[in-house]
Amino acid sequence: MRTTRTMNKKKILIILLAASALGVSAQRITAKHEVIDCGNVLYEQPVTAKFELTNKGNDLIIDTVRTSCDCAIATYPKGVITKGNDFVIELTFDSRQLGHFYKEAAIYSNASDKPFYLTMRGVVVDQLKDFSGVYDFMLGSVRAEKNDIEFDDVSLGEMPSQKIHIVNSGTESVSPVVMHLPNYLTASVSPTSIAPGHGGVVTITLNSNKLRSYGLTQSSVYLGMFPGDKVSDEKEITISAVLLPEFRNMSETQLANAPVMKLSTETLELGEFGDKSDLSGTIIIENQGRSRLNISSMQMFTTGLKVRLNKSRLDPGESAKMKITAYKKQLKNARSKPRVLMITNDPNKSKVVIHVNVK
Repeated sequence: MRTTRTMNKKKILIILLAASALGVSAQRITAKHEVIDCGNVLYEQPVTAKFELTNKGNDLIIDTVRTSCDCAIATYPKGVITKGNDFVIELTFDSRQLGHFYKEAAIYSNASDKPFYLTMRGVVVDQLKDFSGVYDFMLGSVRAEKNDIEFDDVSLGEMPSQKIHIVNSGTESVSPVVMHLPNYLTASVSPTSIAPGHGGVVTITLNSNKLRSYGLTQSSVYLGMFPGDKVSDEKEITISAVLLPEFRNMSETQLANAPVMKLSTETLELGEFGDKSDLSGTIIIENQGRSRLNISSMQMFTTGLKVRLNKSRLDPGESAKMKITAYKKQLKNARSKPRVLMITNDPNKSKVVIHVNVK
């Protein structure tokens, strides 16, 4: 009996010692930004990234900070950093080579057996070029050249990117971050910190492999002024992507016998609303090909439109009527021009955009 109790006590002691060891080796350093993008840096102009960190554990002592090359020098506190205190590590890069740079700093301390890594990156250029456009849109405390992005005519497998130039029009530095990204979008902001009056670039990349279906996919992301910022309409960036079906593997015979779509017009002129709350118009769609025409998707780029199609499958020689109705009240607050998107199996007109002009 005693032997069993003694063995149980030993097991408990071993578990407690193991848990204690895990607690000692657990990482106790956190960083506001583990990666700092310095943006464009002038050639032979040293640049410094200031990393703001916090000690979340017991008394912290930094043994050393090792950089990935001699061209980067780290400055760090040498004394004891007590629990809950903030501290700064500076990483200075001597920019003597044009092009992209990516420098790491490994922090060795009593917080863990493994180092805590920080990264600075950017692009060394021979001259700084100012954005020549205009910043017509307000996103939080920064002004932007636009607040919407359209990825048009994307084929499966492509990963296109688009940029939005921004400038900090506030009185304090900001660290913009793109929030609420769907899984098919990634984003970055360069530089990480933007001082008042200075500019930056938001880059948004689309992974077409993660889009669910052909046709139009729409979403909204938000430009926060710092990590964890609140979402609001004034920070909204609308994103649309049009994924097209593939016809590259069709034979010459298949192409010769494919459907051919003809529309009476691709621009519907509805005139002025005046006192009317809505206006309507009709477009005739014909299949002049040798096989059935399928209209697989019909979507609106904006609110305020209603579309009715009396037939979505047209045999050779058949026609269909598309009625488009525009509503004055909803279109008044629309952020983009009224358009209707159709996806079809016509190899030469797999995507058709109908523009609706109304005043």
